Amino acid sequence: MSDRTTAALQPTLRGYESRARHVLSTDRAAYFFGGAADELTLEANQRAFSEIELLPRALRDMRGGSAGLTLLGQPMAHPVLVAPVAYQKLVHPDGEAAMAIGAAAQGTHMVLSTQSSVDAAEARRAGAYCTWFQLYWRPTREDNLRLVQRMADLGYTAIVLTIDAPVQGVRDRETRTGFRLPADISAVNLENMRPPQFAPLGDDESILFDRIAHIAPEWADVEWLCENSPLPVILKGIVHPGDAHKAVLAGARAIIVSNHGGRVLDTIPASIRLLPAVVKACDGAIPVLMDGGVRRGTDILKALALGATAVLVGRPVIAGLAVAGAAGVSHVLRLLHDEFEIAMMLTGCRTLNDITPDILYRPDQP
Repeated sequence: MSDRTTAALQPTLRGYESRARHVLSTDRAAYFFGGAADELTLEANQRAFSEIELLPRALRDMRGGSAGLTLLGQPMAHPVLVAPVAYQKLVHPDGEAAMAIGAAAQGTHMVLSTQSSVDAAEARRAGAYCTWFQLYWRPTREDNLRLVQRMADLGYTAIVLTIDAPVQGVRDRETRTGFRLPADISAVNLENMRPPQFAPLGDDESILFDRIAHIAPEWADVEWLCENSPLPVILKGIVHPGDAHKAVLAGARAIIVSNHGGRVLDTIPASIRLLPAVVKACDGAIPVLMDGGVRRGTDILKALALGATAVLVGRPVIAGLAVAGAAGVSHVLRLLHDEFEIAMMLTGCRTLNDITPDILYRPDQP
C-alpha cells in the first residue's frame, strides 16, 4: 500500500463519506450520496439506528466466539455483504473490479449490480467473493432467464431481484447538479439485451403508467423466476409484511428489507423500523436481510437483534472506493467487522445466536 493510499484511509465510515464528497465532482457525489425528494428517508435510515439503545450483559464466557454464519448454503465470516451499486467507474477507474478486490480482502460477499460498469466475468475474476448478482427485471421473461443463466455459468450463486424501483425516484439533488452518465460508462452486462417495446397509447392513457405496466414485474413473474432460475432468488425492496408473506409463497429463498437507500420514494420509514414486522411475517421460513443506514458495528448488532440474518452496505464502500480504491473498500469493511465483533463482546454475545432482542433497551421493561 502506497504512502498516499495510507494517508487517505479514514478512521470512521462517516469520515470516508465526508472525504469522498470532496474527492468526487458535485454531480457524482449527488448521484451516490443523495436521496429522493427532500431526503427525509435518507436521513431517517441513519437516525433510527441512533435511537435504538443497547443493554449489555456482563461476565459471560466469550471463549470460542465467532461472527460467522451460513447463508443460503454459503459460509460467511461476518453478517455483512456489499450491496449492489451501479456504475462504480464513476468513482474509480477500475470500478466494480476494485470493489470486488476490496471485498475479497476481507472475505465479504459482494452483490454485483445489473448496471455494473464492469463485465460480470471480469468482476468474478477480480474477487472470488463477488458471488451474487442483482437483477432489474428485463422486458421479457426470456431476457431475464438468459441473463440469469449467464451468471450461473460464470459462477454466481444467487440472484437478487430488486422489486422496489419500477421507476426512478424524484432526485432533486441530481437535477440541481446536472448529473448525466458519461458516454464511456454504461451497463455493460445489458449491451446485448433488447430495449423495452411499448404499446401504443390511447388518448385516455397515462404515458408513465401504461409504459411501466408493460415492463414492470408482477407476483406471477416472481413466481415464474423462482421456479425457473438455476440460482436461488432473493427479493430486495420488501417493506410490507404482506409482501413478505407473498415472497415466501412465491418461492423466494430470502428477502432484503430495503427502502432503496432513500433513493426512490421519500418519507418511507427507516429500514430498521420496518424490519421487525417483516421478520414476524416470514416466521422463520426464509432469511431476512436488511440495508439502509448501517454506519457502525453497533448498527449491525441492532439489526440482528431485531431479526435480520445479515446486512448490506452500499454508500460506505462506495466512499471507500472513491477515497482509496480497493484498499479503501477493504478498510471500510475491516472497520465494520472489527466494530461489530467488539459490540458482540461488550454485549455478551459469543455467537450470532446470542444476539436477541434482550440486548436492546426498552424503557418499559422491568
